[in-house]
Order: sequence, then C-alpha cells, then structure tokens
Amino acid sequence: MTDPIIFPQIDPIIVSLGPLAIRWYGLMYLIGLGFAYFLAIQEVRRGRAPFTEQQVSDLLFYGFMGAVLGGRLGYVMFYQFERFLEDPTYLFMMHQGGMSFHGGLLGVIAVLLIFAKRTKVTLFQVGDFVAPLVPFGLGAGRLGNFLNGELWGRTTDVPWGIVFTSAGPDPRHPSQLYEFFLEGFVLFAIVYWYSRKPRAVGSVGGLFLIGYGSFRFIVEYFRQPDDHLGLLTLGMSMGQWLSLPMVLAGVVVMAIAFKQAANKASQATA
Repeated sequence: MTDPIIFPQIDPIIVSLGPLAIRWYGLMYLIGLGFAYFLAIQEVRRGRAPFTEQQVSDLLFYGFMGAVLGGRLGYVMFYQFERFLEDPTYLFMMHQGGMSFHGGLLGVIAVLLIFAKRTKVTLFQVGDFVAPLVPFGLGAGRLGNFLNGELWGRTTDVPWGIVFTSAGPDPRHPSQLYEFFLEGFVLFAIVYWYSRKPRAVGSVGGLFLIGYGSFRFIVEYFRQPDDHLGLLTLGMSMGQWLSLPMVLAGVVVMAIAFKQAANKASQATA
C-alpha cells in the first residue's frame, strides 16, 4: 500500500507589498476575468455580439461586482443564516471568507437584467453571450480553492486521495479538482462548442444552467458537507438542493427558447 499524498503547506498569500497582499484565490479569479474579457472582445470584433467593446467592459465589471456581492449575500443567507440573525454585521465580514456560487449567480442575473434593459436587448440574448465566458473563471476559482487547501472532499481510500492536514489525518477526495475539471474545462468545452453555431436565443444560457447544476450536483457526492449543516433532506447537501432549481430553470429556458424559435420559423414560412 502506497503512502497517501500529503497536501503541501502553500501560503495563501503569493506576495505582500506593504498593506497590499496578492492571494492565490484572488489571482485565479483575476485570470478568469481576464480570459472572459479576451473572449468577449473577440466575439464583438467578429460581429457575433450586439454590443460595443465599452458595453462589454461595463458588463463584465458590473457582472463581477454582482457575483461578489451576490455570492456573499447568498453564502450568508443559504449557509450562515442563524449566525446572521445573531449578528447582522456578519454579512459585511467578507475578510472571514464565505462565498456561494448560487448566490453569485443570482447577483449576476440581476446585473444582466439591468444591462439588457439599458442596451435594449432581451435577457436571453445577454445570457447567451455571457454563458461561454463563465466556466473558465469557475474552474480558476476551484483551482484557487485547491491551492488554499479549502473546500476539500469526503474521506476516501482511492489512490489519488489527498491528506489535507487542516481537515485531519485521513485522505480525502480532491473535490476542488473534480470541480475544476467538470465546471471549468468540460462545461466550457460544451457551452463554447454549442455556441459556435446559430442556436435558438436563450438555449446557450439554458445549457449552461443545466450543465453547471448537473456537474455541481454530482461533485457534491464527493465534497465534504458544511460541518454546521451536514446532509439535509434525502441525504443531499445544501449545494445539491440549490443546484436542482438551477437545472430545472435551464430546462425551462431551453424549452422556451426552442418554442420561440419554432414560432418564428413558422411565421416566416406562413
């Protein structure tokens, strides 16, 4: 029997410049945002988006802010609501960590609604444009979680199990890397490939919702549940319960998209 893999002690701070500290987690998200900007600008320049470069810059900036604020609010409401009731100021203690993807998604959707109204396009159009830009950043964020040695998986005896010393002496699934692969690499490949050809308006965004929700639901079986929550009804985690409505929403969005496309096609041939 081989010795288990021991996770190395990696300083979460890459470099400090006086009061300014560059952290792995922040760097990963900065890389993800940079990639999203590069990809978005390329789409505009190829005439594949109904926006200007300035509008895209504004969309990504406010979308990032919506993700951060929504992510924090979602984490507190979904995962730490009792603590919030005891001390409402906990909502603003972002230095203590705690972000929720599902909350961040709601924050981004709110930004997309405002952006769609101001640019006089539909929410489905904006969603289709943004969907391929998101997975790379998600994958980068999960890589940041791994480098920080946080959000580890459940105990396991698989050969690639890793001992995260802060989680105890037992090997665990590197669930952060599972999410990096599925939510980052695989989801990007699927959504980007699907978006390369003309599709029913809204179907690209719907596919993203289904893909992420499904992958997250699967990985949650390997990820350690939050200690203060544990497993909920039907033995599912909070992440799984939050992912189910996301998958359902994606199915509804795609159904509406295909129906609208079929109606337009029938009107064009009438």
